[in-house]
Amino acid sequence: MQTINSAAVPLYRQIARRLKAAIESGELAPGKRLPASRVYAREIGVSRATVEAAYGELVAQGWLERRGQAGTFISDRLTAGAPRADTARSAVVKSAPLPFQLGLPGLDLFPRALWARMMGRRLRVQTRADLAPGDPAGDPELRRAIVDYLLFSRGIECRPEQVFVTSGYAAGMALILDTLARPGDAIWMEDPGYRLIRPQIAGRGLTLCPVPVDDDGLDVDAGMRTAPDARFVLVTPAHQSPTGVPLSLPRRRQLLAWAARRQAWIIEDDYDSEFHYRGRPLPPMKSLDAPQRIIYAGTFSKSLFPALRSGWLVVPEPLVDCFEQQARLAACTVPTLVQQTLADFINQGHFWRHLKKMRQHYARRREWLVQALAGLGYPTAPGAGGLHLMMPVSGSDRALAARGREAGLAVQALSDWRLVSNGPGALLMGFTNIADAQMAQRLAEKLIAAMSEE
Repeated sequence: MQTINSAAVPLYRQIARRLKAAIESGELAPGKRLPASRVYAREIGVSRATVEAAYGELVAQGWLERRGQAGTFISDRLTAGAPRADTARSAVVKSAPLPFQLGLPGLDLFPRALWARMMGRRLRVQTRADLAPGDPAGDPELRRAIVDYLLFSRGIECRPEQVFVTSGYAAGMALILDTLARPGDAIWMEDPGYRLIRPQIAGRGLTLCPVPVDDDGLDVDAGMRTAPDARFVLVTPAHQSPTGVPLSLPRRRQLLAWAARRQAWIIEDDYDSEFHYRGRPLPPMKSLDAPQRIIYAGTFSKSLFPALRSGWLVVPEPLVDCFEQQARLAACTVPTLVQQTLADFINQGHFWRHLKKMRQHYARRREWLVQALAGLGYPTAPGAGGLHLMMPVSGSDRALAARGREAGLAVQALSDWRLVSNGPGALLMGFTNIADAQMAQRLAEKLIAAMSEE
């Protein structure tokens, strides 16, 4: 093993460059495990922290992947033996998440080897019946597993017949609106709120009614003044998207009472409910739903991984028949093999253990970024959970976010999540794929430097 030469370039970057060169030349093949940082540091005569910094930089750039206790590996999404640096860079751009990217879980934390074994086992025991089209509402095993999970984790009592498996959040919204909505129906939308679902709602002829969000969540009084006859409400009560505030208990009761009185439907997106780091979270609104006015929506995108493309709805008992009829017209597109593997993953306790591990890692990764930004004079908004931070800024948050993106950082402006509301600007940034405190510090410094450019 070669020794490191002294130079103006920091040692960790010299190590990172040498590893990249070995990957580009094919000397280090995709999927190869790298030596543990302690071992590698001893071999080349540097500190372990220096090697960790080099590994962390290459993880951020997509060259390496961390796989928990299994170690650090060359990303198997890269092209083996790529002869040119631009080819390797192209592969990285296509596959690696950008720093601060929202909506992603910690991709290095998912137990891929375990998942592969479980899926392989399922594949080996499949029968001819499993090759036929499945239940349009979802595989019965997965629906039962979701019922058990929701009962013990969220206090929601339901029957498997009330559960409808979908290919994600957008597909769940489509099923709800195709079943219940009529052109011209009004729907309350949190403002600011999740912006990517708005085109689908508007495309079905519904009227979007922005309702402001304050420190107690959705302002129900404002909604009743703005659109008292609305037929739907879309709300994220666990951690409001994107501000992170929970919907207070008085507001929840007020919203339920209004929905029962007006015969409106509440669509509860239990956004990031699994990831609460301080205190005791409020129960989901669905657990309080005596009037049977709540349709509960969730996905596995953030608790497992987005490429799974799997989610679910829990509908009130009176709606089961009409949802079943609509499901026959637009059957669940999640492959049976994936649904059965998911059911096994939940039933065998792996899902619980994975969530527990993620909460521990995320609490630490969040704190790394909070401390790094605070040390640079940029405190973040308080929050007890979720997968992203909100950092208040002065001036145009859109302009600052654009500078961050030019620097390769996937920050977003809070203003871009607003419909009509006004308020102070802030930057939104995900922290789930920050591998260590050094990486958090480097990214924070990079962001602040980009914001300072004129």
